[in-house]
Parts: sequence; structure tokens; C-alpha cells
Amino acid sequence: MLAVDTKGQSGSGAHTDRSTWARDEIRVSDPKAMQRSIAGTAVGNFMEWYDFGIYGFLATTLAQVFYPGDSSSAVGLIATFGTLAAAFAVRPFGGIFFGALGDRIGRKKVLIMTVSLMAIGTTITGLLPSYEAIGIWAPILLIITKLMQGFSTGGEYVGAMTYVSEHAPDRSRGALTGYLPLGTLGGYITGAGVVTLIQSQLPVSDMLHWGWRVPFLLGVPLAIVTLYMRLRIDESPAFEELGQAGEDNSAAGETGWQQFRQTVVGQRRGLLICMGLVLAENVTNYMLTGYLPTYFKQVGGISGSRGLTMIVVALVMMLIVVMPLARLSDRIGRKPLLWTGSSLLIFGSVPAFLLIRHGGNYPTRLLGVLLIGLMLVCFNSTTPSTLPALFPTQVRFFAVAIGFNISVSLFGGTTPLVAETLVSGTGNVMLPAFILMAAGVVGAITLWFTPETAGKVLPGSGPSVATEQEADAIARTGLRE
Repeated sequence: MLAVDTKGQSGSGAHTDRSTWARDEIRVSDPKAMQRSIAGTAVGNFMEWYDFGIYGFLATTLAQVFYPGDSSSAVGLIATFGTLAAAFAVRPFGGIFFGALGDRIGRKKVLIMTVSLMAIGTTITGLLPSYEAIGIWAPILLIITKLMQGFSTGGEYVGAMTYVSEHAPDRSRGALTGYLPLGTLGGYITGAGVVTLIQSQLPVSDMLHWGWRVPFLLGVPLAIVTLYMRLRIDESPAFEELGQAGEDNSAAGETGWQQFRQTVVGQRRGLLICMGLVLAENVTNYMLTGYLPTYFKQVGGISGSRGLTMIVVALVMMLIVVMPLARLSDRIGRKPLLWTGSSLLIFGSVPAFLLIRHGGNYPTRLLGVLLIGLMLVCFNSTTPSTLPALFPTQVRFFAVAIGFNISVSLFGGTTPLVAETLVSGTGNVMLPAFILMAAGVVGAITLWFTPETAGKVLPGSGPSVATEQEADAIARTGLRE
């Protein structure tokens, strides 16, 4: 039978065997509110990863615009990736700030704040003067804008995961949270398409002078649409139920430090699971989208446009399969897909990079990129529904934000920087494959301790169902597998 932690106070994955519920404890999902929620959150993820994508795809151009020196050297690229890594370094602080706030004042208000801050950063980036115009202040201002975005990103994706998970019916949570990576992949693909189109139409001199600004400024109208859609979404039902039950989040009277300490201590098992799964996913993510464009040009002898095309093809294939895999996770469970992703990382990373390095033709090299994309989509399709289900409602936003952002900051966002530094320093072009293998080992170890969350009631909440008939049946006969 399905189990739930009825008090919502125990550590992650801890459930009682409660299977009977009063009818008023069972929530029937509102389809219209669910549609608004999915659209409002997915478009924010689209915008967030559109910005990251264009930054990664323009890395070699930005290195010449903002950092002095020979554009063919690795120094400018390392500095450019270092700026990105700095943005990820502040993500935990943004996660702590917005996560704590989300558990105090609500998910909707925080999601409006994060998308607004993110939009400001993207707009300012497109307006920045170059190093040639103002010298050292150019990279300093670039770092400031990326820090602003990194801070907002700390609450954006985890807020979206938490929010949609709390709206979704228990038996379709995987499918509905699958729209979030759909938005993410759409942002990547759009960013790659915009950059590729502009680079193909402009000479290098124009690209360096003004062309690099266009992708960033195209994000302005998108930001306006995103903010409008965020203003129309409803508050999370699970958060509202806390207030209606008179529980109004016990963290409300605590200081930020007390809330942080109690969450870390009380949810340490869930936090470690969250960090391990996020490490495996995001090392793969940023290797594919953040580092491979540079790897193609610096190591693979593949032109920028051809390299971008291969990544776009991989992302499109992921876009096609992510929703079917998310739906599949509702039927067979999240863990079988996560085990597949970890196994592919361990055993498929070296073959993937050998295909990229030594493939005699374009299709062979593309096969290597597609293999990395397959590793990633196994995680993309399942973690948005897995991570929020590790924690009770009172601390869910905060706990996911802490675990997710610390892991992304330490291991995900630094992946392009570490990979470029190691390859440049050692000359070993297979080191990126070994990095992916290590991520797979961490993912596999973590999965031994991860509870299966598919179809389960969220800790701290009552059952959430799609129809009145299903609610009546549960009230009469109880929850069943």
C-alpha cells in the first residue's frame, strides 16, 4: 500500500503505513490551475536555461570581448568559464535565501522574485560595454551580472520542482514535472539555434562588436511574458494547507540560522541523497552543454557551427523522449531510470568520447554526443519528481534548495572550468570521460539509499488525485499500489 509521513516531521524517505483517509483530507487537482502552474514554471525554466545556453555557446566569443590576450589561448576561456563558476558559487546563498523564504511566505511569491531578478541580469548582460571600451571594468561588470543571475537561479528551478510537485496528483507527478526539463531543453535548443543563426550570418568582426549582444537582448520580451504568466499562477495547495491546518510553518518564528541548522540536521539523509543525484545529473548536464562546444573546437578539430549542431541534435532527441520517460517513471518507478543513467555514465562515457575524438565521420561523432545525451535524459526526466518527495512540506523548498544548489555549485557549475583546466594542463583529452564516470559512481552509490517515490503521497500532505471518483474510492477503501 502507499505510505505517507502524516506529520511531515521525520527525516527524508520516512513514511508511516497509514492507508486510510477522510474524504476532506484528499485533494482533487484542479486541471486549469495545474495548466497555469505548469506553463508559468516551465517558461521560467526556458528563460533561465536559454541564458545559460547562449553564454556557453558564446564562450569563445565572450572570451575575446571581455578578457584580454590571445583569443586562441586557454586563458580567456578559463576566465570565461571562471565567471560562470562564480555565478554557481553564489547559488547556495540564493537557494538558502529563497528556499527559506518560500517555506515562510509561499512558493508563488518567490517564483515571481527569482524570474524578475534573472530577467534583469540577462538584460544588463546584453548592454555591457566591452573590455576595449572600459578596460578591467568590463569583466567585473560581467561577473556582477552573472552573480545576480546565479543568486536568483538558486531559488528558480528548485522552486519550480517544489511548486509543480505539490500541485500534481500523486500518480502522475512524474509526467507533470516532466514539463520542467522540457522547458529547460527548449531553452538550450533555442539558445543554440539563435547563436548558430547569428554566427552564420555575421562576420567575426561584427560578432565581436555587437552580434554577441543580440541573443541576450532577445530574452527581454521573453522575460515580460514569463513575469505575466507567473503572476497568474495559484499558490501551492500543500503550502496553503499548512495555514488552514493551523501549522503555518513552524519555521516562521525561527531565525534564518536556526531554520538552516534544523533543516540540515533533521533532513540530513534526504540532503545527502539529493546532493548525490544532483551531482550525477549536473556534471553530465554541464559537460554536454557547457564544455563540449569548447571541446569540439579546442580538441576535436570540429568547427564551432558543426559542434553546436551536434549538441542541438542531442538536445532535440532529449526533448522528444523526456516526456515519455517521465510518464514511464510513473508506471515503473523513478529508480529504474536513474539506475540506467548511472550505469551509462560508468560504462558508456569512455566509448562516447572515443567516438567524438576518433570518429571518422560526422554520424559517428554525433553518436558519441547522443550517448551522453541519453545518460542525461535518464536523470532529467526523473529528478524533478524525485527530489521534492524526499522532504516534508514544512521544509521542502528550503531542503531541496540547500541540497540541490550546494551540489550544483560545487560539482555542476565548475565542470566546464575543471574539464578545460585539466585538459589544458595535462594534455589528456579523455579526462572529461573519467569525470563523467566518477559522477556515475556517485549516482549509483546514492541510489542504494534512495527511496522509491513514484505514486507515493508527499510527506506532510494528504493524497492528491485527479478525479472526484478516485478521491471517493480512497476514502472508502484506502490507498493501494
